[in-house]
Amino acid sequence: MLDSVAKMQHSLPMLTAAQIRAARGFLDWKQSDLAKASGIAEVTIKKIERGGIDPRASTLEALQRAFNKAGLLFLEPGDVRDGGAGMRLRKAERRR
Repeated sequence: MLDSVAKMQHSLPMLTAAQIRAARGFLDWKQSDLAKASGIAEVTIKKIERGGIDPRASTLEALQRAFNKAGLLFLEPGDVRDGGAGMRLRKAERRR
């Protein structure tokens, strides 16, 4: 069980406050939208975004899962041409 938790923690990049703000802007979400989508309290999101708390890994993972479900993918440094981190919308899947 512990191994699966460790793998999960390494499978998702840890988001920064700036990335969370940018992702919300990209999706045109308010903090309340992210709270609803992630199950994380809006007050917690506000504190994270202003740097007022050091969030738990599980909190960041819940936020990232909400963004991923909305179609947003985060790119690790080195995944984009200039080597910097970034984000993009997932390509729409073709239906047959």
